[in-house]
Amino acid sequence: MTPTLEVRHLSKRFAATQALEDVSLSFHAGKVHAVVGENGAGKSTLMNLIAGVHQPDAGALLLEGAPVRFRSPHDALSRGIGFVHQEMALCQHVSVAENVFMAQVDGGRSLIDFRELQARAAGLLAQFGAHVDPRSKVGDLSVSQQQVVEIVKALSMRCKVIIFDEPTASLNEQEAARLFEIVTQLRARGLCVLYISHRLVEIFRICDEVSVLRDGKLVGTGPVAEVTQRGLVERMVGRELADIYPAKATRRGAPVLEVDGLSSGKLFAGVSFTARAGEIVGFAGLVGSGRTEVARTVCGLCRRTAGTVRVQGQPLDARSYRDAIDRGVVYLTEDRKTEGLFLEMSLASNVSVMDLDAVATHGLIDRAAEEGLASRSMGEMAIKAAGPAAKVGSLSGGNQQKVLISKLLSVSPRVVFMDEPTRGIDIGAKAHIYRALRALAESGVAVIVISSELPEVVGLCDRVVVMNEGRVCGEIEGAGVGEQAIMSMACLESAEARA
Repeated sequence: MTPTLEVRHLSKRFAATQALEDVSLSFHAGKVHAVVGENGAGKSTLMNLIAGVHQPDAGALLLEGAPVRFRSPHDALSRGIGFVHQEMALCQHVSVAENVFMAQVDGGRSLIDFRELQARAAGLLAQFGAHVDPRSKVGDLSVSQQQVVEIVKALSMRCKVIIFDEPTASLNEQEAARLFEIVTQLRARGLCVLYISHRLVEIFRICDEVSVLRDGKLVGTGPVAEVTQRGLVERMVGRELADIYPAKATRRGAPVLEVDGLSSGKLFAGVSFTARAGEIVGFAGLVGSGRTEVARTVCGLCRRTAGTVRVQGQPLDARSYRDAIDRGVVYLTEDRKTEGLFLEMSLASNVSVMDLDAVATHGLIDRAAEEGLASRSMGEMAIKAAGPAAKVGSLSGGNQQKVLISKLLSVSPRVVFMDEPTRGIDIGAKAHIYRALRALAESGVAVIVISSELPEVVGLCDRVVVMNEGRVCGEIEGAGVGEQAIMSMACLESAEARA
């Protein structure tokens, strides 16, 4: 059977970096084909070549057996290649219908029949059971609804191939489950689906074929049913990864953080918990349960309306994040690109920004001291970059996350809140971050991890605080920490609250 899409001997170099080297792959109709690898393995480069974002230095693309060369993303879309980006490529200030048919509207026409566009868009949206008004502004939609709009936009062009790039990175569990249903529908319709994800459980859930890239080269390809998760990880990292998660705590010290009856208006109420030296405390629960809001309130980023917080026995009343930092309490945001990093600034400037006094002399930044701090961080966190002067925006997602963690650790914190610490990064980077968090806990720092990935919570945390609808509904520790126990507690409490 002729492949829907075929790449032959594709290569691409950016300056001194060989991003892709002699890669050949075939993608077939009615199949979901995963492309996996560590950050920097060449996945995004391959997809950008297929979608017309970049032009290959060597090699060829074939669409249904015929050679093609796409001059731009619009050219690729018009020929049947749809791309659902991790970061939405939609116009936020116009309607759903206008976004769906934007590439097809004839700009030379004096009038556009918006009712016709809305009716056509409504028909496409209905195919996926999407409760989205085609007249709504895209900026008013949830992330999962925007993804449906991206998919419908591709289908409106009668796409033969749809690329999904980390589609669940910003979705909750219910939204992700709906996306999987849509991908299954696309496969049943005979479309060719290319799927990129760092979440290996998704690969084994919905994909038929999997190809592994490492350092820009194809390592292997074959049916998902013929590979194990461990085997896939070892192909991705090029070595045996015996244990992704480090050993759990063998002893626990005195309380470092004590929270009692903490409330923040309507966000959450009466939250109490303790974090001790030597342990990692996990926060789990359904989306909207208040986990992130608790962390932000302790750190002065949300308003506290009741309750007390103590750090090493001393009261903390943080009216601002600066107050929290000065007491050694820091927060790693779940949105590193918008809230966590200065993408256009250097690695050195990002790492030092929370404590400029440490790298300043007489009120002026000492560049040598700043770069020295960054160099130490690069070594300790295994950050891959050209050097301290490299722009953070040029780094892979995993290395950006390591820079963000280094930024927090630069102030020698006593308490660290980690909100989705490994979102959107590869398995190798995850393993390194897990080891760093365990070392931090063993050094006496209170480490609190908020994560929507239950395997991460179970594998990493010594004790888990479960939240639901703005309150703590229980704690689990030791051998009792498991996915079923966590979800049973959260879901039972949710059902009781509705009764």
